[in-house]
Amino acid sequence: MNPCHVDYEEVEQGPDPEPGGQMDGNMGSQDKIATQAADLSGARMQYGALCWRPGASGVEILLITSRDTGRWVIPKGWPMPGLAPEAAAAQEAWEEAGVEGEMEPVCLGRYGYQKCLTVSAQVPCAVAVYGLRVQREAEKFPEVKERSRQWVAQPEAALMVNEPDLGALIAGFVPPVRGRPAPIAADDGATRRPTRRDR
Repeated sequence: MNPCHVDYEEVEQGPDPEPGGQMDGNMGSQDKIATQAADLSGARMQYGALCWRPGASGVEILLITSRDTGRWVIPKGWPMPGLAPEAAAAQEAWEEAGVEGEMEPVCLGRYGYQKCLTVSAQVPCAVAVYGLRVQREAEKFPEVKERSRQWVAQPEAALMVNEPDLGALIAGFVPPVRGRPAPIAADDGATRRPTRRDR
């Protein structure tokens, strides 16, 4: 299978930082190190959410489909001005998967993939992943008509994704003892969350 992830709309909507460019001032030290390493290789940094919940037979992982290829992926996206990395990951989890919950501020790890800009042009991306224990799953969310979502057992989820490093992260994930509320979590009827069109 072609490892290139074709996702034209996200490329058009996401920011286009120059390698070595300044990132969010709220970024933690380990994220700055990860970003610098990504920049040295020419990769662009993204933040992703590993959405999970306890199940009857162990941890379950929420996977979603990419909009154009239908591959199983985790919610992820570009850095957002004014949001710390884990907050940006939580925002993507809401927009792409319609879930909210407790976000862990410590990065679980990183994986890379190739995003296709055109048939002949690709850009390497490095995704820093944060754990999100899902506490609420909405029926309506910004990209509900563009993606499918599925809860699967942790071992199965590790095999369903195409990126080996992401599969390894999922397979080795150990739920934290404690978390904290996702920075952008809100109840029904609360102020509307910003979407990509607002940014």
